Amino acid sequence: MDSQYEEIKENGVSNNNHVTKKLKLSPWISDSEIRDEFSHHEPGVARINNGSFGSCPASIIAAQKQWHLRFLRQPDDFYFNQLGKGILESRTVVKNLINADDVEEVSIVDNATTAAAIVLQQIGWSFAEGRFQKGDAVVMLHCAYGAVKKSIQAYVSRSGGYVIEVQLPFPVSSNEDIIIKFRKALLKGKSNGRKVRLALIDHITSMPSVLIPVRELVKICREEGVDQVFVDGAHAIGSVQVDMQEIGADFYTSNFHKWFFCPPSVAFLYCRKSSILSDLHHPVVSHEYGNGLAIESAWIGTRDYSSQLVIPSALDFVNRFEGGIQEIRKMNHDAVVKMGKMLTKAWGTTLGSPPDMCSSMIMVGLPASLGISSESDALKLRTHLRESFCVEVPIHYQELKDGEIGSRDEDGCITGYARISHQIYNTVDDYHKFRDAINDLVRDGFTCKMLLPN
Repeated sequence: MDSQYEEIKENGVSNNNHVTKKLKLSPWISDSEIRDEFSHHEPGVARINNGSFGSCPASIIAAQKQWHLRFLRQPDDFYFNQLGKGILESRTVVKNLINADDVEEVSIVDNATTAAAIVLQQIGWSFAEGRFQKGDAVVMLHCAYGAVKKSIQAYVSRSGGYVIEVQLPFPVSSNEDIIIKFRKALLKGKSNGRKVRLALIDHITSMPSVLIPVRELVKICREEGVDQVFVDGAHAIGSVQVDMQEIGADFYTSNFHKWFFCPPSVAFLYCRKSSILSDLHHPVVSHEYGNGLAIESAWIGTRDYSSQLVIPSALDFVNRFEGGIQEIRKMNHDAVVKMGKMLTKAWGTTLGSPPDMCSSMIMVGLPASLGISSESDALKLRTHLRESFCVEVPIHYQELKDGEIGSRDEDGCITGYARISHQIYNTVDDYHKFRDAINDLVRDGFTCKMLLPN
């Protein structure tokens, strides 16, 4: 976004038609203001893992503090006169951002894990109460988020549902690779007279990170008669376009604290009006039970609701950027692709997917000589990079199946990938620091076997 902040020409007009500094400064946020917004980040750390916990600018932290103080100053007034109005305002912002038909389709919840529990709970009840037959199928991607898999186990498997995991290829070369695997899983789910009651589709898988062709997969679900479609877009809002009319799912969730600058933790759950809204309930039962999911979710007992109330402030923040969230998304995507290519060139490795299959995160192959041979090795290497090099980045172990030939470098098969993120606070130096850390390890003959267990 440097082009926004070019020096003004002597004739009083810049090449992007901004007037001179003497007359008026650019209305858009400056580089120095961005640095100030994130000056609370730990200095000296290459923080290239925005995907895990997100990032919250100082102005949003200040807005959250004001909401928190309103509650502490006069909790009764806050509860009776402010909380409901504030949550409705946040829901309205979400409704407009995601192009939903009605604000009643939007509930605010803590995170995508809570949203998954809400949806999967009603699926479990349908099996337990006989609306679904034992053995009817639920289809999900094998790389679904771990907590969501646990919810499938807790609500669906124990109630009699038959769970089918779509084994997605990685590294992946095209959307068609995913579509073919998904179609086969649906056919398997419909075999022997069974029905597919739910398809759970990630919009952006967490690890390894891949942008999934959700519109195409939802369309296939409709063609194949799948009862309900739930899209887990935990990483999506603020990272890719999220449009309920285009996606067409029954349920959709995304976290606002990952890529939309809110403090942890806040997410939305979209439930299409034609879906069975009356059967959806928050897993924490409060005195609002039975008043509709949005109202149930807006009060689950005395707690800090401030993170859910600052969504309008987060929208104001992104609108300080020329082009708003659309331009931020593009800038982050372009930058993470550029940095990913820089790293693979430095290490002689490959990306985990084509650039058009990544969002603001991309998988970068690590040198095979590091000897990443297990999930434990990946975690130990991640810890070593944090503690010895001040680099914060997740590491993925990619197991090779029998007879499978993965991506290779000069030392053998690549079994380790780093998931790098790019957010507006990142600089090129962050990625150079990571590059140099790996180069130092390779030069010194390091392997993961040298690391003690965590």
